[in-house]
Formats: sequence, structure tokens, C-alpha cells
Amino acid sequence: MGGFGSGRQNGADCTDDFRWIDIRRWQRDGLISQGQQINWQWLQHGEKVASIGGKVETDRIRLFYSYNRIGEESEDLDYVVNLQTTSCNYGGARYWFICPIVGCGRRVAVLYLGGKYFACRHCYRLAYRSQRESNHDRADRKANKIRDKLKWAQGVLNTMGGKPKGMHWKTYYRTWRKYHEVSDQVLLGISKRLRIVDDWLSSMSNKKKF
Repeated sequence: MGGFGSGRQNGADCTDDFRWIDIRRWQRDGLISQGQQINWQWLQHGEKVASIGGKVETDRIRLFYSYNRIGEESEDLDYVVNLQTTSCNYGGARYWFICPIVGCGRRVAVLYLGGKYFACRHCYRLAYRSQRESNHDRADRKANKIRDKLKWAQGVLNTMGGKPKGMHWKTYYRTWRKYHEVSDQVLLGISKRLRIVDDWLSSMSNKKKF
């Protein structure tokens, strides 16, 4: 197994930019049981773009997949990731991955393919998208999340739709008020950015006069 950050590529450094495996999802889907075979796929527009195989063994899971790097032949990988369990408050057990990178060993729910091997976000120095967001970007994301809930087209510059079928009016009005709070922040951010661009264009125009 590679050392800290083995296979790390330059470029994007947010968790959303990489494929990941989430043991909570696998446990909910009933995949974490002795001898269970796993065939996990990543889809884009309904088409498979990548896949990973796995086999659950005693206190560990074996992962196997092909690692492709531009300009090089694909490499078939087969290695184990240790598992650990903790007790849940209401009975049962919760599974965790143990990060397989040498010198780490963190207990985590999610491993990311930031390079050749799956590892925790700390080893690949990945930040959550929200940690990289400006106030404007955060408000824009929240606004689009609400628009999605209301079944409206994405983007605050698009028209607002009405109440979705089946949604209670009380819920709709509460959601509608929240949307206006965050959309006002987005529009304010857009206004500030346009003002910056306008000031820059004005300064460039003045320079050309001299």
C-alpha cells in the first residue's frame, strides 16, 4: 500500500471532485455481510462510467478495480481495507472503514479515490465543498436546493413556479419565505460582482483616453 497521499494528482481538492465509497450506504443496502460480493457502479446520465468490485471478509473488505492513468496502461488493483464496528444507541452495530494508507488508520465512513488507492479525505488533503464556498456561492447552493424541492428550474434568475402538487400550503409558504431570504443574498452578490466588473471596465476606458 502506498504511503501518505500516494498517487495524489494535482488539481481539484474538494471531496465532490472525486469518486467515493460510503460504508453507511453499503450497510443500508445490506452489502456488509460475511462473503457478500459487491459490484458498485458510478453512473452519468444513466450510463456507467466506472465500477468497483468488493468482497466482504472477516473484519475487512477486499476491493478490486482497474486504475487508469492517462498515457499508461490500466493496472488491476486488489487490496484489503480493514473494518471496525461501534455500537449504536438503539442497538445493532455501525461499520467503519479504517483508512488503508500507511501511517493513517483513521476510522471513517467514506473513502475517496483521489489517486491510485481509496483513502480518507485527510490523506488526500480534501476539503468539503462548503469549506471552499464564498457567502454568495453558499447562498446560491441553498437557493437551488430549495428550487429543487419546489420543483422549479435551477437558477435564481429563472422565474418562480407555484406550489408543487401534494405539498401542504403551510410547508410551501415556509419554504417560499426561506427561498426569498437566500435568493436576496444571491442577487446582492451578483450585483456586487457586476459593480466590480463595471468599475474595472470604466477604469480601462479611462486609461485608453490618455
